[in-house]
Amino acid sequence: MFSRRDLLAMSAAGAAMVGSSAQAATFGNPDEPPQGAVNAKSPGSLSDPGPQDPDLAKHFPSAQTPPPTDVGGLPMDWASFNNAPRRIQNGGWARQVTVEDFAISKEISGVNMRLAAGGIRELHWHQAAEWAILTYGSCRVTVLDTQGRPYVGDLKVGDLWYFPPGAPHSLQGLGPDGCEFVICFDDGHANEFNTLLVTDWFAHTPPEVLAKNFGVPADAFAKIPLHNRWIFQGTVPGDLAADRAAVAKHAEAPPYPFVHSLGGSAPVKESSAGSIRVADSTTFKVATTVAAALVSMPPGAVREMHWHPNADEWQYYIKGKARMTVFDTGPNALTTDFGAGDIGYVRRNLGHYVENVGDTELQFVGVFRAPRYEEVSLSYWLTHTPPKLVAQHFNIDEKLIAQWPDNSPGVMPKS
Repeated sequence: MFSRRDLLAMSAAGAAMVGSSAQAATFGNPDEPPQGAVNAKSPGSLSDPGPQDPDLAKHFPSAQTPPPTDVGGLPMDWASFNNAPRRIQNGGWARQVTVEDFAISKEISGVNMRLAAGGIRELHWHQAAEWAILTYGSCRVTVLDTQGRPYVGDLKVGDLWYFPPGAPHSLQGLGPDGCEFVICFDDGHANEFNTLLVTDWFAHTPPEVLAKNFGVPADAFAKIPLHNRWIFQGTVPGDLAADRAAVAKHAEAPPYPFVHSLGGSAPVKESSAGSIRVADSTTFKVATTVAAALVSMPPGAVREMHWHPNADEWQYYIKGKARMTVFDTGPNALTTDFGAGDIGYVRRNLGHYVENVGDTELQFVGVFRAPRYEEVSLSYWLTHTPPKLVAQHFNIDEKLIAQWPDNSPGVMPKS
């Protein structure tokens, strides 16, 4: 008797011999017990007569009808800022997704923040490092490094900043309409609403101690706020050069800037199928614990099958529609859909690919808690392994392997 696996192999081989009009073989799930809609024979196997929310379900077609090659189960790798509660104050708002909300996200927590023109995220510091990408408008940042060297910089869309743990800093929206950005902390437990705030410290220090510390009379602090300000409305800052001159005084400038243009950098991979831009400690010197890759893809393109050996990948989808499949031992394979404002997560060393399933450009950024960006391309590995060995694994002709891309393209075009 033939096993299910034998039948699948014969089915695929038969499909391959069909005329040139055949586009591809149809693969089912080769595991036992059979999974996937392709194996559902009884009328009730696919229906869902119970309570449901069709409006919500339509955003997750791969959850409702997964590809027949999906198998087993993996931890939920989707979260979103779209359904995260916003904390709003005069001057801006923020919302966050930490490991408390997104169990798989142990290495990175994320914050989405908006500051109005002149809106200030008050002077503060963190236990974790802070990395951010600006997605709208323009922003001014200030920071002091651990050697006492101040830095002031302005950012535009696609720019990054990085502040090491304990480095005090501030953020402020510029004109005409402030800014919006996404922050990543290199700790899944880091919480935007539990940071070390300068106004909190002042309010919880005796006036006479403040007087001694700053060398002024105690009554100089009579009007300080007795609660933290977190985000508040201020005036739009003036000329950048003036602010830089004001903080310089007798201090040296830091050796490397705390901001970096990822969107304006040269792609490390680029073709008609899309581009990949990378920022890590080799190009963004201060970013010693966080690396990032900005991926842009036209409709139909696919971020090639690959994995990352040195860190989990935390993804933020900036625009477009994506479908990602993650592969793990077991076997387990899970396909998930993503849109603008969504977050994805892939644990280190798990194989995955991302498809642009929309009709507009897809753009997302992958963030890694690592000093360097690393990836292993499946096609590059297989084309740099003896062809005879590879051919024996897949029951294919060595000549077919010669047609595979051997340059680690990063993104492949619509076939």
